[in-house]
Amino acid sequence: MPETVTREDADGVATVTLQQPGLTRAMRRELLDVVRGLADDESVRAVLLTGTGRAFCVGQDLAEHVESLRGDAATSLSVVEDEYNPLVLALAGLRVPVVVGINGACAGAGLGLAMAADLRVAAAGAKFTTAFTGIGLSSDSALAARLVHSVGVGRATELLLLPDPFPAESALQWGLVHRVVDPAEVGGEARALAERLAGGPTAAYRAVKTVLATAPTDTLEDTLALEARLQTQLGQTADHSEAVEAFLAKRPPQFTGS
Repeated sequence: MPETVTREDADGVATVTLQQPGLTRAMRRELLDVVRGLADDESVRAVLLTGTGRAFCVGQDLAEHVESLRGDAATSLSVVEDEYNPLVLALAGLRVPVVVGINGACAGAGLGLAMAADLRVAAAGAKFTTAFTGIGLSSDSALAARLVHSVGVGRATELLLLPDPFPAESALQWGLVHRVVDPAEVGGEARALAERLAGGPTAAYRAVKTVLATAPTDTLEDTLALEARLQTQLGQTADHSEAVEAFLAKRPPQFTGS
C-alpha cells in the first residue's frame, strides 16, 4: 500500500504531508504514528503539516464511512474517541511550533487538525467549511472549542449551524488563519515560517505553548504563577544567555534550542 502520510526532515523542520484529502482509518493511524514519533524526536524543532493537490484535508473519507455505517453505525462512530481524539491531542501536545500549509480545501476534521496547530498559512482561493451538520453530525476534533476561542461564540455558532463554505480571505479576517498567499507560494511561505521557528529559542516557544494552552481556563493567579516558574527556568537556558549577549554586542542571536 502506498504511504498516505509522509515525513521529511531538514534543518530542524519535519514536514508531514497528507497524500490524500480524505482521512481513512489507515491514514488516521499512520498520521498518529508520525505525530507521536515527532514528539519523541529531539532533533525536530518545528513541524510543517500540509497536503497535496487541490485539498489540504476534507476530514473523514465518506466512502469508507458509509461502508462502516452499513455494517455497524455505533461502532463506526467510535472512531471519534478511539482515533480522532488521540490524534488531535498528539498534534496539539507537540512541544515545538506547528505550522500548517493549507494548500486547498479544508473541511470538517481537516479544519479541526489545522486549528490544533499554532500558525496557519492558506492559499488564496482555498475553501473552508465546518461540514459536520451538513451530514447530520455534531463537531469533533475539538473544532467547536477552537472556533469559540478563535472567533467567539456568535461566529462559531454560525459556522457550525450553517456549514456554508467560506474563503481563505474570510478565514484571515476572522483570525482562523494567519497569512493568505498565492497558491503557488503556500509551500514556500509555510516552509520559511517553519524554518524561522526551527532556528528560534525552542524552550521559549515550548513555554509560550504551555501558557497559551492553560490561560483560557486558569485563574489569573494560576497564570501568573506559571509564568513566573517558566521564566525562572528559561532564564537559565543557553538561548537566553546568548540572546542577552547578542543584544549587548549588537548582533543577531544564534539559538541552539537549549
